[in-house]
Amino acid sequence: MRTIWEMLEQHRAKEWAAAAVRPVFQGVEGYDVYNPTAPFSYQGKNMICARVEKRDSEISQAVFFEETEKDIYRVAEGWERYNLQDPSITRVLGQYVLGGTEVYPHPEHPERMCWHTVFYYGASPEHMERLAQGPQGMKDVRLVELADGRIGIFTRPQGEKGGRGKIGFTIVEDFAGVTAAAMEDAPLLGLFGQEEWGGVNEAFLLSDGRVGVLGHIACFRPDEVRHYFPMAFVFNPATREYTEPEILAERKEFLPGPSKRPDLEDVLFSGGILCQGDRAVLYVGVSDCEIQYVVVHNPFYGI
Repeated sequence: MRTIWEMLEQHRAKEWAAAAVRPVFQGVEGYDVYNPTAPFSYQGKNMICARVEKRDSEISQAVFFEETEKDIYRVAEGWERYNLQDPSITRVLGQYVLGGTEVYPHPEHPERMCWHTVFYYGASPEHMERLAQGPQGMKDVRLVELADGRIGIFTRPQGEKGGRGKIGFTIVEDFAGVTAAAMEDAPLLGLFGQEEWGGVNEAFLLSDGRVGVLGHIACFRPDEVRHYFPMAFVFNPATREYTEPEILAERKEFLPGPSKRPDLEDVLFSGGILCQGDRAVLYVGVSDCEIQYVVVHNPFYGI
């Protein structure tokens, strides 16, 4: 198992350079927009969903935006907003599925906040109904439709089972199987070292039946600054085998900008990836403040 720093050295040796782009988001002035999905097409329009919140707050909404001209997005009128952090969007069994982290008061100690992953689904992304919620304390759960029509669930337990955060995986038959119990019981993959953590941000079916996974890997340094890097690997749901994860980008490859807090300045939170031949457009949340994208090599090309 390579460490995060060994992965970073390998990434730096690839000599891949492309200028980062900072899209503009309108209609939410005074709020930060970050941790997005990849853009997706709906009724002929390019849409994106992202986390929207005040700089000094963790109270967030997942808001849908419509691209009005190249790299300029405006809040989509009439679309529902969701009280979620870090949204994800995918298609599963013919339905749009929106996931994200819901923050709520602890049921026994209301002065403390808790969180879990929540999923909404529907035939249209404009209005969806609640599908399921994950275990208390589990973020970054993602669903993917598999080649046999079942649903794969990537999980990220913390604590006794997952430490700072490890990736698990399980398979259920249909939407009825997407439960907190199924997520809690998902066996872990051996992806990270003891002092590292990470999760899945986006998962999609590849042509050979395996799953392309976009995620993040993170650690602390002695200065207590968080270091988050976008990473990717290919996963075989039948055998649970996976390719070695690879880091796709680091903070210095993006435009300078603010951070929500000093300890978040080196955070790149993977949002989504658009694969285009041997290249891919990687969308990330930068320093918990903004959205940027950059062209990287396609980690799933030739698979």
